[in-house]
Amino acid sequence: MLGPGSNRRRPTQGERGPRSPGEPMEKYQVLYQLNPGALGVNLVVEEMETKVKHVIKQVECMDDHYASQALEELMPLLKLRHAHISVYQELFITWNGEISSLYLCLVMEFNELSFQEVIEDKRKAKKIIDSEWMQNVLGQVLDALEYLHHLDIIHRNLKPSNIILISSDHCKLQDLSSNVLMTDKAKWNIRAEEDPFRKSWMAPEALNFSFSQKSDIWSLGCIILDMTSCSFMDGTEAMHLRKSLRQSPGSLKAVLKTMEEKQVPDVETFGNLLPLMLQIDPSDRITIKDVVHITFVRGSFKSSCVSLTLHRQMVPASITDMLLEGNVASILEVMQKFSGWPEVQLRAMKRLLKMPADQLGLPWPPELVEVVVTTMQLHDRVLDVQLCACSLLLHLLGQALVHHPEAKTPCNQAITSTLLSALQSHPEEEPLLVMVYSLLAITTTQESESLSDELQNAGLLEHILEHLNSSLESRDVCASGLGLLWALLLDGIIVNKAPLEKVPDLISQVLATYPADGEMAEASCGVFWLLSLLGCIKEQQFEQVVALLLQSIRLCQDRALLVNNAYRGLASLVRVSELAAFKVVVQEEGGSGLSLIKETYQLHRDDPEVVENMGMLLVHLASYEEILPELVSSSMKALLQEIKERFTSSLVSDSSAFSKPGLPPGGSPQLGCTTSGGLE
Repeated sequence: MLGPGSNRRRPTQGERGPRSPGEPMEKYQVLYQLNPGALGVNLVVEEMETKVKHVIKQVECMDDHYASQALEELMPLLKLRHAHISVYQELFITWNGEISSLYLCLVMEFNELSFQEVIEDKRKAKKIIDSEWMQNVLGQVLDALEYLHHLDIIHRNLKPSNIILISSDHCKLQDLSSNVLMTDKAKWNIRAEEDPFRKSWMAPEALNFSFSQKSDIWSLGCIILDMTSCSFMDGTEAMHLRKSLRQSPGSLKAVLKTMEEKQVPDVETFGNLLPLMLQIDPSDRITIKDVVHITFVRGSFKSSCVSLTLHRQMVPASITDMLLEGNVASILEVMQKFSGWPEVQLRAMKRLLKMPADQLGLPWPPELVEVVVTTMQLHDRVLDVQLCACSLLLHLLGQALVHHPEAKTPCNQAITSTLLSALQSHPEEEPLLVMVYSLLAITTTQESESLSDELQNAGLLEHILEHLNSSLESRDVCASGLGLLWALLLDGIIVNKAPLEKVPDLISQVLATYPADGEMAEASCGVFWLLSLLGCIKEQQFEQVVALLLQSIRLCQDRALLVNNAYRGLASLVRVSELAAFKVVVQEEGGSGLSLIKETYQLHRDDPEVVENMGMLLVHLASYEEILPELVSSSMKALLQEIKERFTSSLVSDSSAFSKPGLPPGGSPQLGCTTSGGLE
């Protein structure tokens, strides 16, 4: 239970829970302990820096493998985004040296109230729960559970104490569990003996540690039954009823009859619903969509949860088209008035896609963007809406960048969060993934620090790498993924370098798959350059990366951006590695890197940025004594001198390359001479 409990144990002064110095528990002060959960203890803590309260569930683990397995299964839950789901705020493993035990710690949102307190208060007062309030919060619970089931996520631990109240009319599901934790038979048996209420919410098959979406339906049915019967059943009676339903579902009839006699609101709807939710055989139970249909479509329930308006009757296309005959302002007004109808939003956005650029309010129409983003949020599970909305945003961005290249694109947390949520809701939809990657690559150029944190917490880097690895056959996924990776690196959004070590090998695979693709090569060169600056290219990868950069230049010498980034990357690698330097100058099929530099110079001799980066590569090459003879014999000294004379403000003009002791003009270094640095 994650609200106030009757058995709080106050810790001694200064106690902070099991930890070792420097571990995550160090930042929390334990305030008190709630009643133990099914899997461990629940501590109410205060974060010492922010003074924000949390609940930490501490699950004792038998060994490292068990803890790591559970942690790995729970990590994806950190990425969930839903108004009515309280996600874990932090997950970590800690060691209690005093009792030599390992703990998995799950940090959750703290709230004083849950459905459990509401039910208990009404039970004591023998009062019926307000019908309007119950419909509203039930709609929120259904919307959250439908979202989880859409993502093939099972709650596994659904009960009144795990539905917290953020305010009087806003609830959230919390304490989602994992298969590893929920199938620990020893822990469950101990807790069930300690507290007979513990397992009473669980489906019959869940008692045998078999969980599915249908087991969530059973638990939700038990919660609804408790909320509708709390005015005439005490807690013990309700617990025995829930348990008896697993063997004899007929006992539900008597309760439904009493609800009729007590004139419980909406008894007809609940009388139809509960028998279908509380079927012993999970295959006979209805789905979450069926529950929504019975209550909010066929029934007369109402909720503030807008997603449930998906189930409203459709507006005829002829009427929609008539309403959309107008300018942008009138179309936006229709979209706002019919915000709950996805078919209206689709036709409106398609109409906007066909409008001329001069009617769209470019460079960037803020009201239009806001309406489109809101539409994506309201209909996050309607794939066609997400696809059309992303197409429209890309269309607007494209038009804006063509006609107003200096205009700032709108970038706020709502846009970023909405795009990330679209990825989460439709993880396997390639067209959507490509568009979201493209949009994020554009909008992240103006990200704030808080938005950068959100992108990292959402696991965007890992998402890109996973799809580069699994979708090599998709040219669009690879191109958009590399483009987004380039943008994230360029703007310093990625701070965790560990996953980046996989990138060079992934890019090698991409370039091997698309050897003649200029766009792919351009993005790859940009990523290679930034990885070299971050030190994320290992020494054993230097030769391979140098070869790929030279290959990309040969492929697309006319692409100034590609050439620029490729020479930046080469200069960065050569600066730290003589092995990389030799790879540039050695004669291979297609010629040496030195002959390529000459070709590039002739093609881009009037582009100061390209010329400077080539010059810096020559400066770093010249810092290696063994390479100097090859540079001189290839006329690189003369070329560098020309660059210095033509671009006097260049960094290259300040270098002392080729100024080696014992190196006569046009000659080779004398044997036994040492090299000085290529740059002052």
